[in-house]
Amino acid sequence: MSDLETHQARLEGHLARFRDSGIVNLIDGQDVAGDAWFETRSPVDDSVIARVALGGAAEIDAAAKAAQAAFPAWAAMAGTARRAILHRIADAIEARADEIALCECWDTGQAWRFMSKAALRGAENFRFFADRAPGARDGQALPSGAHLNVTSRHPIGPVGVITPWNTPFMLSTWKIAPALAAGCTVVHKPAELSPLTARLLAEICRDAGLPPGVLNLVNGQGEGAGRALTEHPAIRAIAFVGESRTGSAIMRQGAETLKRVHFELGGKNPVIVFEDADLDRALDAVVFMIYSLNGERCTSSSRLLVQESIAPDFYGRLAERVARIRVGHPLDPGTEVGPLIDRGHFEKVASYVAAGQAEGAFLSVGGARLGDRGWFIAPTLFTGARPEMKIAQEEVFGPFLTCLTFKDEAEALEIANGVAYGLAGYVWTNDLSRALRVSDALEAGMIWVNSENVRHLPTPFGGVKASGIGRDGGDWSFDFYMETKNTAFALGSHTIPKLGA
Repeated sequence: MSDLETHQARLEGHLARFRDSGIVNLIDGQDVAGDAWFETRSPVDDSVIARVALGGAAEIDAAAKAAQAAFPAWAAMAGTARRAILHRIADAIEARADEIALCECWDTGQAWRFMSKAALRGAENFRFFADRAPGARDGQALPSGAHLNVTSRHPIGPVGVITPWNTPFMLSTWKIAPALAAGCTVVHKPAELSPLTARLLAEICRDAGLPPGVLNLVNGQGEGAGRALTEHPAIRAIAFVGESRTGSAIMRQGAETLKRVHFELGGKNPVIVFEDADLDRALDAVVFMIYSLNGERCTSSSRLLVQESIAPDFYGRLAERVARIRVGHPLDPGTEVGPLIDRGHFEKVASYVAAGQAEGAFLSVGGARLGDRGWFIAPTLFTGARPEMKIAQEEVFGPFLTCLTFKDEAEALEIANGVAYGLAGYVWTNDLSRALRVSDALEAGMIWVNSENVRHLPTPFGGVKASGIGRDGGDWSFDFYMETKNTAFALGSHTIPKLGA
């Protein structure tokens, strides 16, 4: 039996219960189905995976009230006790990593070679924030002449977490783990296109001893469950990962209840390759950062800026590499790119192929649908693009790379910064002074120099402009999920102004 056949057999065993009973919500520790359902389909062949309970305002209201009721006890629990529970969750994620990865591949189309590691990244997220739970409330001592000021932090309350359809398990843990470590309770609304692993995470948390109501799961559509969550008065904050337009809508919806928001939004991230760079390593990074994970990630390096003197040779080598990328079944260990998430997204990516050709860019590689089942598209490479073109300005969110050239450092920065987004940037040069100048001038929240995207969990993650609000990672996550209080203690008998004496 091949590796693909082995993976398919194991997947069938994991999916059987969902096909029998559907994917239901989890509210206050109890399974909740309701009367309405929708279907989740696999992008591999458009087959129905399972029915999913369609939550709406009523389910969100019940989940928010459960989170509100559970909040005082969870917030008051010692950080060491929360740490122990979160470590048990991490242990359970590791134990079920194979199940999580298989379901993620089938539900999203992401390749096994990446999803087999994503589940373990989820466990790492829980362990990282678990170990910070005991110190989450710690503050500072800030003495002044007459007072000792002491700060402390307190969990903000029940929060809403809305996660996307690309690598949903890892991104769910990235948001939920710090919220729980801080002492917040959570209502989680996953993307309707990829609900499988959100249900697995909710089960894992419940079985690991997370008290009822601390993590609640409600599936549904954005205009139903999503809107009800962002408008609910019991929800104090919304953490959202997704499109910039949706972030704007959430901000408007939460304004009436003065919700705090944390947005990780879109990107049109530049990778800038100067003529003095290590071109072999730069080529590896360019290919990896746009074509891995099907190009469906916010930090992908979707614009390649190459210095004119090296562009012809670099583009030639790049085209050869892109043409050799292996597209196929996501459960096949040899697959590098799987299908796009659904028909609608496939049509969106295909529309950018047509737009690039219409505007005069050169379609160097790919761009066509592969096969007649599922939503596979050939990895796509456009060269000869101009900065004002649609394919150079808008987020495509697929295995689609737009190439531009520049004469010098000033032009590279002008092109790189000339978009609405500002999430990440990648700089390739062996000139340290140039690396410092360019990284300082790039309008982005995160820069990698001579590297692909390598996450270090204590560092801040987030963007500027249309790419987001706020930062995740390290203590920055607690800044969002907690309120800071200052208490001033008078020192000695300082003089108090007298009125009416």
